[in-house]
Amino acid sequence: MTKKLKVGVIGAGAMGRSHARVYSDMPNVELVGICDKDEKVAGEIAKKYNAKSFTYYREIDCELDAVSVCVPTKLHKDIALFFINKGINVIIEKPIASSMEESKILIEAAKKNNVKLMVGHVERFNPVVTEIKKRLENNELGKIYSITAFRFSPFPHRVIDVGVTTDLAVHDIDIVMYLNNAKIKRIYAETGQRIHSSHEDMLNAIIKFDNNVTGTISTNWLTPKKVRELNITGEKGMFIAEYLTQELYFYKNQFAEKNFDYSKGIKSVVEGDMVKIKISNKEPLLAELEEFVDCIIKDRKPMVSGDDGLKVLEIASKMLEAAKANRVVFL
Repeated sequence: MTKKLKVGVIGAGAMGRSHARVYSDMPNVELVGICDKDEKVAGEIAKKYNAKSFTYYREIDCELDAVSVCVPTKLHKDIALFFINKGINVIIEKPIASSMEESKILIEAAKKNNVKLMVGHVERFNPVVTEIKKRLENNELGKIYSITAFRFSPFPHRVIDVGVTTDLAVHDIDIVMYLNNAKIKRIYAETGQRIHSSHEDMLNAIIKFDNNVTGTISTNWLTPKKVRELNITGEKGMFIAEYLTQELYFYKNQFAEKNFDYSKGIKSVVEGDMVKIKISNKEPLLAELEEFVDCIIKDRKPMVSGDDGLKVLEIASKMLEAAKANRVVFL
């Protein structure tokens, strides 16, 4: 039997607690340490999972193979770098860091120390995304026309150091790039600041890819209902995915089904049947942490690498640049 990976969780907020819970149930993992500046919180979670508690990450004296960094974005670089330089594998909750410069420091340090650096873009592991990716690769939609993502939430008072683009829209930037897998040509965006004291809390962005696909991302912290939806339109119809319920629907273009000829292209769109696609439900965070552990054990590149996290952050920054300058940004 392979020895269990010894892991620690840095930051015991909502995400840190979830990481600890998931790790505690994984058969090939031993959760050995919980760190949070709040001694009471760290102690309670550590006791629950039979781990040691710490209030300062530099004082952790457990033997560690890997850590989850689940702290505010502004702290990502310093904390992750500390563990990377000690030869410990790291998964960082998205976004990878506060800036591209900080991200590059982490990526280079991981290469130098030969450790895995993974970024927690958890929607990549949602079963509906996995299913859509497979079906797109099987050409079940034909030529893709557009990908549209909606991500709305009530205002999260926990987030004070970044705006909605860096905190929330990064999920959809990652998914749109992952599903389309083409070079981005240009970006335009509009942002708004309605409630947040120092950052934007509303984003509407358009991404144009060099394969002529248009990506649209609409995100805010102003909606009293949580919405997580993805629509993909192509020659043969449209996929609609509900992230929260892990439901996937395919709306057929009846014309394509009856008259599809690649040499001529699609000449019409006719409403056809709606099919609900069966999805095997799974907690995305569990799938994500299984991937992290597996890439360490098998010594392979993680599914969401530091470079992937850097690219997402670059596109997010270009969206903010476009909104601020009120112009299209070309890449």
